[in-house]
Amino acid sequence: MASIKLTSLTKKFGDITAVDNMNLEIKDKEFFILLGPTGAGKTTTLRLIAGLEKQDKGEVYIDNVCVDNLSPALRDVSFVFQYYTLYPNYTVRQNLEFPLKSKLRKYSKEEIDKKVSEVSKILHIEHLLDRETIHLSGGEMQRVGIGRAIVRRPKVFLMDEPLSNLDAKLREEMRSELKRLHFDLGSTFLYVTHDQIEAMTMADRIGVLNDGKILQIGTPDEIYKNPKNIFVAKFVGSPTINIFDAVIQRDSLIIGKKDIVLDITPIKNRILKNYNKENIILGIRPEDIVISREKKDSNSFQCDVYFTQSMGSEDILNLKIGNVNFRAVSLPKLAIKLGEKVYAQVNANKLYLFDRDTENCIA
Repeated sequence: MASIKLTSLTKKFGDITAVDNMNLEIKDKEFFILLGPTGAGKTTTLRLIAGLEKQDKGEVYIDNVCVDNLSPALRDVSFVFQYYTLYPNYTVRQNLEFPLKSKLRKYSKEEIDKKVSEVSKILHIEHLLDRETIHLSGGEMQRVGIGRAIVRRPKVFLMDEPLSNLDAKLREEMRSELKRLHFDLGSTFLYVTHDQIEAMTMADRIGVLNDGKILQIGTPDEIYKNPKNIFVAKFVGSPTINIFDAVIQRDSLIIGKKDIVLDITPIKNRILKNYNKENIILGIRPEDIVISREKKDSNSFQCDVYFTQSMGSEDILNLKIGNVNFRAVSLPKLAIKLGEKVYAQVNANKLYLFDRDTENCIA
């Protein structure tokens, strides 16, 4: 298998810079996910690696070999597209056989039959081999699409949001299938998505991408617990992190018109000792706010419940203190009702502080 290395990779379409001076190293056998919103440059990055687009600047290395002058067919990568790229009037077997019948690969009929059999077992589609693909469900078609990519065992698998067209239940099943497939094959996977759940549940490492630039690379835990800036903090985490404009006054953080006054004595000397700005941006994840019906300490604030969302294993509460709105997570057993008054307790050690000018994380 192979590593991938991108150095100063840049691609422009007219005045739009789709990939902006990207430097990235993906390890051999790693499941790496590029996570970002629509238009971030994810698909363009894949197409540059595959050779389907030509970069304006920079180099692409696969297995420590520069592949810039190699055609897509010679780069030894497989591309799983967002939309099913199957031949509709072919059977599943014929679709799986197709990549093996290229003039570049001289497989015998016995070798082709063996590879198709192996792949169909891995993906649990043996019973579909003689069925035409127009008669398959969405999940079955995506399995065949993935099968066609892995049947010839390339150095690198490139996957462009392959689960985005499936329903929620199928997406969940296919996430597990892809993770298992990666483990079984021991191959290098580069997968792009806008879905943070896919990234958090499947990736060995995540690169958060926006406007063609990688903002942060790390394990799912690192990305979630230590976001480098507001964009990463807001993009990763569900429900989304609460963001407030705040002012530092002595040992307190003031939110709104003193709607919330947080005692930050436990963290001020440790984190803000050398920080001399008063105006900052404060982030608090909803799951880090403890909800109760009694005041716990000085950082507990009475608030109104104006909207609730039941998620089964947890309830998302939309809360209001004065003119400040925010969300918190509570256990269903608390049975918090619409219109009820509750206390929201904030732990100073769980706060995220961002510089208002740069939007980079202070602490």
